[in-house]
Amino acid sequence: MSTITAAITAVGAYVPDFVLTNDILQTMVDTNDEWITARTGIKERRILKDDSKGTSYLAIMAAKDLMAKANLNPLEIDLVIVATATADMPVASTAAYVATEIGATNAFGYDLQAACSSFLFGMSTAAAYIQSGRYKKVLLIGADKMSSIVDYTDRATCIIFGDGAGAVLFEPNHEGLGLQDEYLRSDGVGRDFLKITAGGSLMPTTIDTVKDKKHNIIQDGKTVFKYAVTNMADASEQILKRNNLTNHDVDWLVPHQANKRIIDATAQRMNLEDSKVLMNIERYGNTTSATLPLVLSDFEKQFKKGDTIIFAAFGGGFTWGAIYLKWAYDKK
Repeated sequence: MSTITAAITAVGAYVPDFVLTNDILQTMVDTNDEWITARTGIKERRILKDDSKGTSYLAIMAAKDLMAKANLNPLEIDLVIVATATADMPVASTAAYVATEIGATNAFGYDLQAACSSFLFGMSTAAAYIQSGRYKKVLLIGADKMSSIVDYTDRATCIIFGDGAGAVLFEPNHEGLGLQDEYLRSDGVGRDFLKITAGGSLMPTTIDTVKDKKHNIIQDGKTVFKYAVTNMADASEQILKRNNLTNHDVDWLVPHQANKRIIDATAQRMNLEDSKVLMNIERYGNTTSATLPLVLSDFEKQFKKGDTIIFAAFGGGFTWGAIYLKWAYDKK
């Protein structure tokens, strides 16, 4: 019997209709298009304006897109993982709700939270279930409604984040394609530099925490940038060294879309030419758990069976890492 590897066999995505441009933002906070573009590479981001809809809506729409394109029967799905930092609500699993709503009633589901590394860590988790031989179809969704936790009077964060979702299907492969290796790390030193202060067990919700905006995301931009540049590049370099890969062996870099300067630094460390570095940050901003699958969706037609793809991400906590994957299909 050949060794089972876990391959991505289908991709889906969804972004809301409303486009929040830099020009609109400069009417809300003290900023401008030139300043935002130079520091982040972002021109616009999508926002889910309907307050009655949460992250689950984004995830459901991305899952439905995947199922329609792949002609996938939801009853065949064994597991639904929703990678997210903005679950619909505490305690009740967003993934369980998503699975039910898409008709995956034979699946179990749960959420995975590792900030902006959630989808990357989810890839490792989904692949492990497939490689165990126990499950045949694992649906991994990266979704975040970041607008629900952003303070739109804080120009340090409101210019960065957007809403969106992407989904991939992992299935067994017997050709040696799919996930090959991973280098995943975390360090609690980052706990205070990128966070939401209140709403958890450490600081439960009170009238004062709401008044003081302690339920919005805050970050120490300079510190986060420094750690992100170093660690995302280090992880990518490590994955190349461990697998005896050179820059010529890499077909594509799929990096977390947090900041164009971080992406550029990672690509430079890998000595990759610009044409191999995939970016859509200009149009979506940082959608947190959705950035990696949204890149896959946008560039899916360019991938060829057997292509070597390196995924890299960095998130709050701190969390970071890189994954080496062999693409498993040609887009028809």
